[in-house]
Amino acid sequence: MLMMLLISAALEKVLQYLLYQDRVMLIACQRLKGKILRIELVELDIPIILVFGDLQVDVLNSWDDIADCTVRVRFTRLSPVREYQRLMQLIKQGDLDVDGDLQLVQQLVALLDMIEFDAAELLAPWMGDVAAEYITRMIMRQVTAIQRRVRIGQELLTWGIIDEWRLVPSTFELAGFCREVDEVDQAEERQASRLKKLEAS
Repeated sequence: MLMMLLISAALEKVLQYLLYQDRVMLIACQRLKGKILRIELVELDIPIILVFGDLQVDVLNSWDDIADCTVRVRFTRLSPVREYQRLMQLIKQGDLDVDGDLQLVQQLVALLDMIEFDAAELLAPWMGDVAAEYITRMIMRQVTAIQRRVRIGQELLTWGIIDEWRLVPSTFELAGFCREVDEVDQAEERQASRLKKLEAS
């Protein structure tokens, strides 16, 4: 729970900085005023609820009223959601489940698509330009390395499944094998019967 509170507080700060500091973005954000967006990540038990106000966005983990829109998504699919062009594609593929006002999601994604995000600029007031740039580059390198490992893991898993699938006998092969087993059983019964006759004589 404490971790979720920290994540929510950090997300609130980031969204506040990205959406409400610039005058142009501030005007664009007025369309979201009074709206409530509930985000349910498949990997988390606790939802993330965005409550849009006049000059701010509140990030909460519980909300008693019904949200204008509820989005269910996997954490790994969050990055493509930021791209407005891919939003409808993700919904059609079933990677993004939207219940409620789809226009709210479209407006938020369009706003996020407009943002020129620079993490170093966000961190600079607290740690200085050089340190912020260095930390940002280190984090991006780590994220890229993790993404590469995940991609390689997915490819290995895919090829492993394909290879195993090739080893699985087809219906005809299985039927042929069963027929051969039956023939061996019948041959064994015939041999046993002959053996009994020979012993009897």
